[in-house]
Amino acid sequence: MDEKLQKVLARAGQGSRREMETRIREGRVQVNGEVAKLGDRVKISDEILMDGYPVKISEAGESRRVLIYNKPEGEVCTRKDPEGRPTIFDSLPKLRGERWIAVGRLDINTSGLLLFTTDGELANRLMHPSTEIDREYLVRVMGEITDENIKNLKKGVFLEDGVAKFTDIVDGGGEGINRWFYVCLMEGRNREVRRMWESQGAKVNRLKRVRFGPVFLPSKAKVGRFVEMDELEVNGLCSLVNLPLKAISAKTVQEKKDAKRQNSKTGGKKRPKGFDWQTSDKAEFKPKKSGKRTFR
Repeated sequence: MDEKLQKVLARAGQGSRREMETRIREGRVQVNGEVAKLGDRVKISDEILMDGYPVKISEAGESRRVLIYNKPEGEVCTRKDPEGRPTIFDSLPKLRGERWIAVGRLDINTSGLLLFTTDGELANRLMHPSTEIDREYLVRVMGEITDENIKNLKKGVFLEDGVAKFTDIVDGGGEGINRWFYVCLMEGRNREVRRMWESQGAKVNRLKRVRFGPVFLPSKAKVGRFVEMDELEVNGLCSLVNLPLKAISAKTVQEKKDAKRQNSKTGGKKRPKGFDWQTSDKAEFKPKKSGKRTFR
């Protein structure tokens, strides 16, 4: 079957679909020896060149990979920084003929969960507002926070780029003027969490993303390190955005079941459904517990 050229290039890890559309318009892509046009459709057997270099294309899901990365503060979400600061791509494994695509961004002072994938179409769907994937953050706020402030943030506050609101807020503890909260929202606008609290006269002095949709930041993903999702987990993420799933062998499924069974027999810990503060970050970033969270 043939598919749109920009979709095939995005899936091959060359960038987002929007970036591929731009490169096609600029005449940087050739198909079977001819300069491609936006709207062209290609087959897996076609020869595709970008900037004169061959692009390896594959069937949907064939080479799809996803990483969970625990971003530290101080890293910027760009491939190359003119100021020479460390970037989120510096610690990722090297690829040949593909590249890692970040699913969304975190500002330089925000840490926590970032997803990377080699599939541009998957990245595009995960980031698209129509998918309505929620993000969960742990935030330390400095200032006097009242019940009225919480009510305002859940109802919606006016920012310069439109109305924003948290879908849920849970008290995470704390004393004095510094308090911790778990917050959820359905979008990822620039500095949105910080600006929302600032609208209530408070200042965010620590911010960490701990969940993106169904994906939690696992304890084994130390700060500045990544964990690769297995094929079954990647398929679960793809099903969320209606992408074709990769065929998983019965052997792989059985090995996964055997590993879980062996882990339970030896008393191993199950994968946490939240953030493990003891093993995933610095001790001073652990809030005092004041009760259980009421959402995932």
